[in-house]
Amino acid sequence: MRGEVSALDVDYTLTPPPMEGIIFPESAHIQGKIVDHVEFMRLTLCCDVPFVGECARCLTPVSDRLTFDFSRTIMDEKGLRMVSDTEDFDEDEYVTVVDGMLDIDEQLAEALLLEFPSKLLCREDCPGLCPKCGKPLAEGDCGCPKKEMDPRFEILKKLLEKDENV
Repeated sequence: MRGEVSALDVDYTLTPPPMEGIIFPESAHIQGKIVDHVEFMRLTLCCDVPFVGECARCLTPVSDRLTFDFSRTIMDEKGLRMVSDTEDFDEDEYVTVVDGMLDIDEQLAEALLLEFPSKLLCREDCPGLCPKCGKPLAEGDCGCPKKEMDPRFEILKKLLEKDENV
């Protein structure tokens, strides 16, 4: 932050935080730049991480990549104290250089968790599993009846049949 360089390339890997039901076969690849803007620096990164999970509807394995952008303003502690008094201050938009070191791993891991899809699908129109036999409906018809009478209405069905017979 002394103005010695106008831009600095960033390229490293990050071990993703553990997530239930998700396997990360590789570390996340982080690439980007830090650009000096005189009174502050701007960090712009792209995070790319492969993952494996299972479809929320049919339980088949899903293998995909999550790619997202991550941007923050870098300031020293003194500069951050000055801007924190402003009305539109958002703490999540800043990272702080402490003792000459910039550590963004925790914020990147949090961003990865927030960017991750809430449910994985093998495909958008996945029909899921048959509620009766559990067969994946994408494999074709399982032969189970499509409509079944709700057992709570069985008594009404008997009453209707009685009325028709009278």
